[in-house]
Amino acid sequence: MIELAWVCFSCAAVPAALYLWNSFLFREPPSLGEPRGSSPWSSLQINTTGMNPVARPAISVLIPARNEELGIAACLESVLASQHVELEVIVLDDHSTDHTAEIVREIAAKDSRLRLETAPPLPDGWCGKQAACFALSKHARHDVFTFLDADVRLEPEALARMALFLKQSQCELVSGFPRQETVTFLETLLIPLINWLLLCWLPIWGMRHFRWSAFGVGCGQWFMTHRAAYEKVGGHGAVKASLHDGLTLPRAFRRAGFFTDICDATNLATCRMYRSGSAVWNGLAKNAREGMASAGQIGFWTVVLLCGQVLPLPLMLVEYIIFDLEVCRIFAVAAFLSITVRTRLNRRMDEIGLFSNSVLHPLGVLLLLAIQWYAILRALIGKPIGWKGRTHPGLSSGNAPRST
Repeated sequence: MIELAWVCFSCAAVPAALYLWNSFLFREPPSLGEPRGSSPWSSLQINTTGMNPVARPAISVLIPARNEELGIAACLESVLASQHVELEVIVLDDHSTDHTAEIVREIAAKDSRLRLETAPPLPDGWCGKQAACFALSKHARHDVFTFLDADVRLEPEALARMALFLKQSQCELVSGFPRQETVTFLETLLIPLINWLLLCWLPIWGMRHFRWSAFGVGCGQWFMTHRAAYEKVGGHGAVKASLHDGLTLPRAFRRAGFFTDICDATNLATCRMYRSGSAVWNGLAKNAREGMASAGQIGFWTVVLLCGQVLPLPLMLVEYIIFDLEVCRIFAVAAFLSITVRTRLNRRMDEIGLFSNSVLHPLGVLLLLAIQWYAILRALIGKPIGWKGRTHPGLSSGNAPRST
């Protein structure tokens, strides 16, 4: 048992150490009007005092929307309240069956910066979101694109600060991770694990120094890029069949020779990804095969997450009961590391349910692994998970699902 205890300790200590390092590297975009050289990113700045409109970054905000009537109004109102930028906002109605289009038209009638476009028929082999984003890029007038999910709300300076980050980072694609609102039990238990996986398992220093596609990561809720680089990559056409552009789009940019970067947008943007337990389960499962649940990764993740995050606490209790205190202490340290990291991350990301999230962290990780295996089993029986009423793009023309 002592050998297993040391394996569990190692599997908990490595992500804890990486989280500590990443916590210094994962920062907010630079503030507007910072003194030259004070930003952690570089030396350029936007002068927000007496700003000439010509000096403001011109940004096309591109929002794909399919059945988004619950959140689209709040999203658009927040974007249109943006400061220190020249805006056009384009919403692509992707064959919604609810009141999404009517809501957008009402707001557009009051603000000429907003317009509504209608999505063309979905081509075979394309994911709906990627097709919508690609179509939106063709309507954009400005040379800086922001792709924004319809359930995201921005603070007034968010776009200007992200544009400054894009320029100072010298990358061609940047992404912000918003604060995730959670209400239901599964939301509270599972959604914070997205940021936990990011900061505990991605070496951000390596991402910023090497173009390897494996370091490519982002948040599909909010991307910003330049038109020229986007078109060179092939835009969302380079990841047309993907259901997880948060991973695949940054990796496509890196394969094309560009750097990508990420930032902490907790204080700049808010999002509620899913609104029920079933939506959380299926939403995470639809992305799984392009990440943890791929054939080459599922074994690694199953072992290291079970050993480092799930087993230490119950095995500590078992060893305490049988009075093997030496082994008990090793499991206790492993459990302490995993739960402490989760607690600190919840506090940093302003997650609600701080205490329950931390104490139930092993359960959350166990459920996350269950979702990965569920996604694998669905793929094996030829029924991969689609989204918003559409089948998996690999099945759109009667073909087998795309291998990952």
